[in-house]
Amino acid sequence: MAPEMTTLKGQPLNRTAVDTLMRRRFFYTPTADIYGGVAGFYDFGPPGCALQANIVETWRKHFVLEEDMLEVDSPMITPFPVLKTSGHVERFCDFVAKDSENGEILRADHVVEEVLEARLKGDKEARGQKVEAAAEDGAADKKKKKKVKGKVEAIKLDDAVVQEYTEILAKIDNYDGPGLSELFEKYDIRNPNTGNKFKMPVYEQNLMFDVTIGGARLPAYLRPETAQGQFLNFSKLLEFNQQKMPFASAQIGKSGRNEIAPRSGLLRVREFLMAEIEHYVDPESGKKHTRFHEVEDVKINLLDGKVQLEGKTETTAITIGEGVRTGVIDNETVGYFMARIQLFMLRLGLDPAKIRFREHMENEMAHYARYCVDCELLTSYGWIECVGCADRSAYDLSCHTKATGVPLVVRETRQEPLTITEYVAETTKAKFGPRFKQDGKAVQSAIDQLTEEVKEKLSLELKDNGKITIAVPGVGDGKVELTSDLIKIEQQTRTEHTREFIPNVIEPSFGIGRIFYSLCEQVFWTREGAEERAVLSFPPAIAPTKVLLVPLSSNPDFKPMIAELTKKLRKHHLSSRVDDSGASIGKRYSRNDELGTPFGITVDFQSLKDNTITLRDRDSTDQVRATQDEILEALVKLVHGTETWSQVYERLPKFEGQELE
Repeated sequence: MAPEMTTLKGQPLNRTAVDTLMRRRFFYTPTADIYGGVAGFYDFGPPGCALQANIVETWRKHFVLEEDMLEVDSPMITPFPVLKTSGHVERFCDFVAKDSENGEILRADHVVEEVLEARLKGDKEARGQKVEAAAEDGAADKKKKKKVKGKVEAIKLDDAVVQEYTEILAKIDNYDGPGLSELFEKYDIRNPNTGNKFKMPVYEQNLMFDVTIGGARLPAYLRPETAQGQFLNFSKLLEFNQQKMPFASAQIGKSGRNEIAPRSGLLRVREFLMAEIEHYVDPESGKKHTRFHEVEDVKINLLDGKVQLEGKTETTAITIGEGVRTGVIDNETVGYFMARIQLFMLRLGLDPAKIRFREHMENEMAHYARYCVDCELLTSYGWIECVGCADRSAYDLSCHTKATGVPLVVRETRQEPLTITEYVAETTKAKFGPRFKQDGKAVQSAIDQLTEEVKEKLSLELKDNGKITIAVPGVGDGKVELTSDLIKIEQQTRTEHTREFIPNVIEPSFGIGRIFYSLCEQVFWTREGAEERAVLSFPPAIAPTKVLLVPLSSNPDFKPMIAELTKKLRKHHLSSRVDDSGASIGKRYSRNDELGTPFGITVDFQSLKDNTITLRDRDSTDQVRATQDEILEALVKLVHGTETWSQVYERLPKFEGQELE
């Protein structure tokens, strides 16, 4: 079970309070809300759009600009053959379970998690109840049952059962279909919404939205990821990069996944914004990274795959360099991006104690991945995957090369020519075609797949016997005889002046919506006073609005200076809002603390006399007073991160007052 979620100030987090705030202040709202909405779809309002745009802008600066990546933009609608070739048509699925009575379909692993976690919570409730009862009447050994909040029933479990449940939850992502079905049967997993049993076994359901194109209604899908558009353009990207390797491409765009019964707000939706990187490397380079030395001291919290298989969830604090040297992290390029992901999360204002990297177990690995680690963020829903960092090897480029006949390869001149001696199998085309007719392609394919060792052995056999036999599935009895007039296998020597290879790909894939929501929870806290007031402590660079302009009153004399300040802030690309309502200054500030606005400027009658204004810090509520130019200079530095509030508060005159109800 995930640790209890707390606010930025260490207070117990109230998820309902966060969600209510986000909807009330129109960060987001259910799509088509006035029609009742549709699960898994959300609209973003003005502060939500601004926050999302700032996260994306920070991502683009942190990765695309810093790493000289080549950005592309491809359509959401992807032709059927592309996703058939990539394996998504057959294998982009989740295991689901169907309610035996009402037919409700739920994601199988999520049901197991929900039911077992509810039982563990009930056990905790029961153990707490037992302690109290023992103090009252000495009934230390008496089992007690009590209904508690929600669907949790307080009932004590055996210690061995608690251990079993904990171990299952630690490795829940590693269960395949039969394994999940066994859990349903063994632990009597029922629909938490109805109490009904599920039909067994669980089965797979594809997550892609299928669509058709044009009058011919050509089959297609909404892309489930932005990666394929990058792979299909690999040759063009390589040419644009002047044939230089390694390099990376990037794409930011919407994707769609037809999630099974989506819940958890923005954390599991059916249309979402992704930001993906495809870093192409030479497989013979050992996946080294030239800038690895810059990040090897970055420390992360790592949850090893082996630890999960032992039924545990303890993380280890480790540097990226140590992880790669010991083999806990697969290679330098994966390690480099893990470090860069960690630094990006910190730049957004996320708590390092609420960031972890979890290595995938073998059974949960995506069909295209040979290694994968997720960056997970702690939320009130538990640890949530927000970034996947996968080694896709040469899977995608190889598949598309084979399907289209277009070589998605790198060709480079060798510094020294390479002499290669190998056995070559050549068929006599004039006789081979007439002999095998429609089976010729299958036979030729079997010949092409012969290994060097097998070809050497067959060469001797052909020389001694004048014929050989090879396996050809689907032709005759599965074996085909080839005589010396149909094939020759001889050792040949050739010199290569160029090298041709299909790159391997390291892919960091970011779910922007999940990062958005996780950030909102982690920066949320309440200011205590006469009444609790919510605050969102976004870093200045990320905040939807940077500055609140507050005239002391509705006196028209303040309007020219407010207009002047707005113009100056706009010139410095600092977003601002004016609140000239009749509410007190304190309430106006409080309303914008809810929006995460980091700074507030107050214009009062003193401002009209000497051109000075006050600048308020959202988190501390401390204020300074100085000239317009001095305050604007401070704001630019604060938002760009070249100066901190404590530095500003130290050098500019302090101001007391105006924080009134």
